[in-house]
Amino acid sequence: MQDARFIAGSRDLTRPGPREEGQPPTDTEAAPSLYWPAAVAAAFTLAQLALVVPGLGLGWDETVYVSQVGPQAPAAFFSAPRARGITFLVAPVAAFTTSVEALRIWLALLSGCGLFLALRVWRRLLPAPVLAVAGALFATLWVTLFYGPQAMPNLWVAYGALAATGFLLRAVRNPADRWALPGLGAAVALAALMRPTDAVWLALPLAVAAPLLRPARRRTLAVLSVLAAGLVLGCAPWVAEAYAQYGGPLARLRRASEIQGHLGWYLAVDDHVRALGGRTLCRPCDVPWRHPLSAVWFLALPLLVAGGVRAATRTRHRAPVILATATGLAVAAPYLFTVGYAAPRFLLPPYALLALPVAQCLTRAARRRTTAVLLAVAATAHLAVQYRVLDGVADRVRRDTVTLGRIAAELHAQGVRPPCVVSGEDAVRVAFRTGCASRQPSGHDGSITPWGLASAGQRLPVAVLVSDLGGTPSYARSWRVHPLPDLGHRTGLRAHLSPGAAPAG
Repeated sequence: MQDARFIAGSRDLTRPGPREEGQPPTDTEAAPSLYWPAAVAAAFTLAQLALVVPGLGLGWDETVYVSQVGPQAPAAFFSAPRARGITFLVAPVAAFTTSVEALRIWLALLSGCGLFLALRVWRRLLPAPVLAVAGALFATLWVTLFYGPQAMPNLWVAYGALAATGFLLRAVRNPADRWALPGLGAAVALAALMRPTDAVWLALPLAVAAPLLRPARRRTLAVLSVLAAGLVLGCAPWVAEAYAQYGGPLARLRRASEIQGHLGWYLAVDDHVRALGGRTLCRPCDVPWRHPLSAVWFLALPLLVAGGVRAATRTRHRAPVILATATGLAVAAPYLFTVGYAAPRFLLPPYALLALPVAQCLTRAARRRTTAVLLAVAATAHLAVQYRVLDGVADRVRRDTVTLGRIAAELHAQGVRPPCVVSGEDAVRVAFRTGCASRQPSGHDGSITPWGLASAGQRLPVAVLVSDLGGTPSYARSWRVHPLPDLGHRTGLRAHLSPGAAPAG
């Protein structure tokens, strides 16, 4: 009888006991928290494949990145603000096929996996419902869905920032976590490889937070060393290119500032509010605010973040929520206050981080039935607005894709075939589709002189694209003129074709 009681007591010892305040959950307890983030990531991937991928051609920036490795056309000019990270990401597909749809599917799958892995880092730091809600909030923004399958760096900076913040907390809390330090270094390196300046703004609050979280001194030094190593490793290609082409990092930063309109003190918050109505680039952003409903969530964001911080203050989730908030505000600061224009994708990293305190606020508020019903109604309205904006933006890009295909076909018929050169209005996208090199005699991507372009036109097919918005260059005024379909706001688009371009037949 005593033996039976002893055996029963022994079996009870195998069950996990109550966890002490502040103690991270065990792997057994953390495992169920992966199901909801995985479901959110899967839904995010499927939404991209259904709503964004079909018929979406490459944008201007995307064309620059893809052309560096794609076989379709010579590489476009790679300006000072850009980094090579996104080119490395697309290379496994873009280097072997010219199919844009294949590239989109590849990036959609990768972005879904990236969201899951970034949320997974936090599974021992925040409850499963908070992670699921945070992931859903971020994944259902039109800007996140739109840029998920695109060859653009900002979403990957967001994943790096989200993962790095979680890994830092794990590293200082649990010295036995063997993935924390390598994960921290890899996440910061990813962000730096995509956008070095963003990674610096990410590293600053993390470096300040590391000693404030009061780990052992040796652990603090290890965290700071790994943080610095990840930053240096990720920035290395950009720095090497800066010495090779610009005379050093400072010279490249000065050139990047010139291209971006000279960085300085700007209050660009209102520009970002206007851009949320469906503008992928608002430069200059002196346009009326026509779609106020699209920015309601943005205006409510500070209140929801404050509510999340307050809700977490007296719980063991205080440090994760506060650090996510501080880091999100830090990476948002340069785009809100130093850049004189707006693009919604710029704020993807802060949105990913600030989704955590917002989710903390909403999950706390949803405990009351009445509040839960109101939140469900608000969420439904929010999703409807996001879908409407996404549909409008994607539809506009699809129309441009069709028009660009027609322009490329007409240029081919007029004798503009490789080896060839395209210059002027939207030369990067048109040149890539015709298999030509894009060269501009002026502007931030000036890579040829007017005389050089005129000389090339005597022996190669050269097309200078002109619209009603701009005048015809003097060297091309005597060239043959062929009208082209209007592209977006560019009306009266026409091609001035050099003597080297002979029409088919």
